[in-house]
Amino acid sequence: MNGDTSGELPASARKVRQALTALGHDCRIVVFDASTRTAADAAAAIGCSIGQIAKSLVFRAVDSDRPVLVIASGTNRVDEAAVARALSGPLDGEAIGRANADFVRSRTGFAIGGVPPVGHAEPLAVAIDSDLLSYGEIWAAAGTPKAVFSLTPTQLVDMTGGTVAPVAAGA
Repeated sequence: MNGDTSGELPASARKVRQALTALGHDCRIVVFDASTRTAADAAAAIGCSIGQIAKSLVFRAVDSDRPVLVIASGTNRVDEAAVARALSGPLDGEAIGRANADFVRSRTGFAIGGVPPVGHAEPLAVAIDSDLLSYGEIWAAAGTPKAVFSLTPTQLVDMTGGTVAPVAAGA
């Protein structure tokens, strides 16, 4: 594990750091030698539970093609219908579907496996898994598949303006 200084961070992690700073969140971005692309990989590298990983998953509103960000606990599979219900206001009742890698990169500015909760290329509708609120500390991607930062669930909600809801399959 390497500590960060802005000059040592990859460009996409510097972009996340700038977004966090602009939001008043002073954090240390941690860059690992090994990948933190999956929740299990990230938890193993950090030394935390998989549930503490705030994985950012991008979906696509079916009719309008709007990007939708779901920040889910690392242990949970996302129920797309539950997300659509939780975001029924911002999405005007639209269904959501999986987004491909090109859509994710073009709409967020980040590649799958490193999508952070902030600093996106355009505004996204955001749903936050209510299961994340049970942890004192959570970890999110910081722009690359090898970079993460820690925060509290309250900070996550404040910085994203996301709607907190049960979004896990079977919830």
